[in-house]
Amino acid sequence: MGQMLNLGNELVRISPKNPERLEFSTNDGRSWMTRFSGGSIHGEFQDLTENGDEILAHTSKGLFFSKNSGRSWMTRRKN
Repeated sequence: MGQMLNLGNELVRISPKNPERLEFSTNDGRSWMTRFSGGSIHGEFQDLTENGDEILAHTSKGLFFSKNSGRSWMTRRKN
């Protein structure tokens, strides 16, 4: 299960405190900031995977993709 990705100069992870939220770090994980606050459409993030120029996220409500490092998400397939 991929809960953290290395995207060049950033780390992106599923929040350990709230799986509906994504966080990012620009200092090798010493501090984290919110990248995506989540929402009822997406549910809880379960897995993150790099796929070329996009991130795929398996969530409790289906498969979503982001082309902007996880700032926004579009549905690929719903459960």
